[in-house]
Amino acid sequence: MSGVKGKAAIVTGGSKGYGYGIAEALKSGGAEVWITSRHQDELQRAAERLGVNSCKADATRGEDWDRLIREVTDRTGTVDVLINNAGGGIKKASLVEQTDEEIERSIALNLTAAILGSKRVVPFMKKQKSGTIINISSICAREAWPGWSVYSAAKVGLSLFSQCLYLEVQDFGVRITTLIPSWGETDFLAAANVPQRDPDTEKRVTKPRELGDLVVQICELPDHLEILDLTVLPMVQKIAPM
Repeated sequence: MSGVKGKAAIVTGGSKGYGYGIAEALKSGGAEVWITSRHQDELQRAAERLGVNSCKADATRGEDWDRLIREVTDRTGTVDVLINNAGGGIKKASLVEQTDEEIERSIALNLTAAILGSKRVVPFMKKQKSGTIINISSICAREAWPGWSVYSAAKVGLSLFSQCLYLEVQDFGVRITTLIPSWGETDFLAAANVPQRDPDTEKRVTKPRELGDLVVQICELPDHLEILDLTVLPMVQKIAPM
């Protein structure tokens, strides 16, 4: 893939956080971008600020994916870039403190959604013999912390899914990358009801646009090269492995 200019790109969870920064970077590179979210007002505001297309969709629902893909391909004929960014901590708690519904939501949002989306875009990419899928994982797929068992399991699953899918599509010129960020300037911690970092630390974590620029760099690799997975850490973060 020579650049992202003119390419059709989908970014799930694109109305805020990392998704917003990724969409912004792809747009700056000249891609025709669609962002998705379950929240129409928030989605519309983000799309207007970014100057991109929007489609209200729940990434965990196959029928929403079908509607999104029809909208994109009716306009462009294909999908060149898929960023499976939608995800969330749902709840930080020990396993026995999580409800069945919270467990199912976490698996669906952090793993199943990316599988459903990839299934729908791969046929287009195989046909044109090019394309890039980037699955946004988490450092929780690499390290163990109490309270993150279900979320971590989903993200580990996402990494192995990406590797297996790559082996299925590499002969068609399609690239699959797992991008593994850690602390970022997002609302992830607040959404999972986790105490916020101190202001000085917050200034030194990964910014959404920084991750977005990295996504564009991955998409712009020479066609014969592949990054299977890439971990990005802010240097301010201290990690004590299990």
